[in-house]
Amino acid sequence: MSLYSLLKFVHVLLAIVAVGFNASYAIWIARAAREPAHLSHTLRGIKILDDRFANPAYGLLLLTGLAMTFLVKLPLTTFWVAGALVLWLLAMGLGVGAYTPTLRRQIQALEVGGADSPEFQRLAQRGAILGIILAVIVIGIVFLMVVKPVL
Repeated sequence: MSLYSLLKFVHVLLAIVAVGFNASYAIWIARAAREPAHLSHTLRGIKILDDRFANPAYGLLLLTGLAMTFLVKLPLTTFWVAGALVLWLLAMGLGVGAYTPTLRRQIQALEVGGADSPEFQRLAQRGAILGIILAVIVIGIVFLMVVKPVL
């Protein structure tokens, strides 16, 4: 087994963890919304999954991806690589700078005012919109990585 194959295997596993966990958040939130008694537990669980698994996996995806490009001497200016890097930076900026703080404030608003409070509802809507935007960006990265379009 080559080092490249091993890195690629780890890279794909990390993508499964990161994208898979992120994709599950909407399902968990939708289920918890129907049972508000479980909403706090669900949001806290999502926060743990995001902070301890998905976000570190995204960081390691960058490292394994860069390692593969350097190993095979693929220029970072290659369209699909450069495009994915730009989208990764955008996703990480939105994730760390907007989604994570929104989720943290959403949990606090739930504890203070409950699920029906205007603040919680505002933050829930913001989190949903950010989640959709992040999903589209991540799907774009996956598309670039799988299809490797050439311009």
